[in-house]
Amino acid sequence: MNDTPGWTSPGSAPSDGQDGSGVPRPSAPADANGSAPQWSKDQPPAGQWSPPTDRTPQPAGPGPNWGAPRPDVHWGKPPAAKPGVIPLRPLGMGEILDGAAKTLRIYWRTVLAITVTVAVISQTVDILAQRYLVPAPPEISADATPAEELQQSLDAAQSSLIGLAPSLLVTLMASTVSAALLTVVISRAILGRPVALGSAWQEARPRLLQLVGLTLLLAVMGAAVVTVGILPGLLVGGAPGVALVLLGGLGSLAAAVWLMVRFSLASPALMLERQGVTQSLKRSAKLVQGSWWRIFGIILLTQLLIFLFAMIIAIPFTIVGIAVDGEGFSGLLSGSATRFGWPFLIVTGIGGVITSAVTYPISAGVTVLLYVDQRIRREALDLELARAAGLPGYGPTAADRTVGG
Repeated sequence: MNDTPGWTSPGSAPSDGQDGSGVPRPSAPADANGSAPQWSKDQPPAGQWSPPTDRTPQPAGPGPNWGAPRPDVHWGKPPAAKPGVIPLRPLGMGEILDGAAKTLRIYWRTVLAITVTVAVISQTVDILAQRYLVPAPPEISADATPAEELQQSLDAAQSSLIGLAPSLLVTLMASTVSAALLTVVISRAILGRPVALGSAWQEARPRLLQLVGLTLLLAVMGAAVVTVGILPGLLVGGAPGVALVLLGGLGSLAAAVWLMVRFSLASPALMLERQGVTQSLKRSAKLVQGSWWRIFGIILLTQLLIFLFAMIIAIPFTIVGIAVDGEGFSGLLSGSATRFGWPFLIVTGIGGVITSAVTYPISAGVTVLLYVDQRIRREALDLELARAAGLPGYGPTAADRTVGG
């Protein structure tokens, strides 16, 4: 008996009072002898039914076209065009990460020329700042009270931040220049067009000052939001002040993250659409609207992967640096006023160059591809990119007014 009324699979035995279709047989009037008419003896036996179609014997087992798609021109969707490192359609998170990594792998000469140069400059400045600008940690006496130890630690942290300020500024500028050049390279990689280092520099140079201003504006904006959040707690002081600092710090940190994600696409908008700083911020806010959580998740996952990769590289180089500069490490453990020497700084600096050379293009690639993905979803940029790439079937090649020029 079937669960579905009115349907029985071909070849199944009829149930009592039913034919092969599963529908009850109609009752027939009795004949002259008073007996109900019997079904013909020519009825096929149960389980031997076959549909009245072609009776040509079929070969056993799957045929040569077994599993082939239906031969219909309208069956399914045609594959998206892919002139470069990504398909020209809305992208998934894995495709964005893969596109960034593929750009590094295919155009490694240009990409590494940019990132290694920038990383060497920033790491050199960082090593010099740590050696000559950052003061040695203060000696903590054995009879110091907990309050004195805390105050000395705060003073040491403040001195370190002041000493590292030039290094942080140079690193910020270096990463900005790297992002500008890599944006040009990645925009060409989307179209399948390689670009030399000189061409990328000529393309990015006119907008470098604007990009630096945008980067500094975002940094100041985030710092101002956090400062406003913790300032009331600092003014109150005491136990209530500590509670206000914690609450205000968490709230302001959440607000700063929201702003950074909202304006995360301003950099590629400035570089690729040739807009000003204010227009780029508005453009990013418009593209991110309605997709904040998706963009936040992709950025968070990317930064987590970059952090894990940085730790994988940094830990072995740190161990080697300690091994070759054991005197400085033992002095720090004993609490004496000393610092790491040149061997440790050089070894860890080499690890930093390797890390930056790989993570810079991944971070920049994800940002640019997120920008392209949002424009494909909202503005059908894929059609313009296909025309710019010269693909057949998309009309005449557009003038250099799309991503990649």
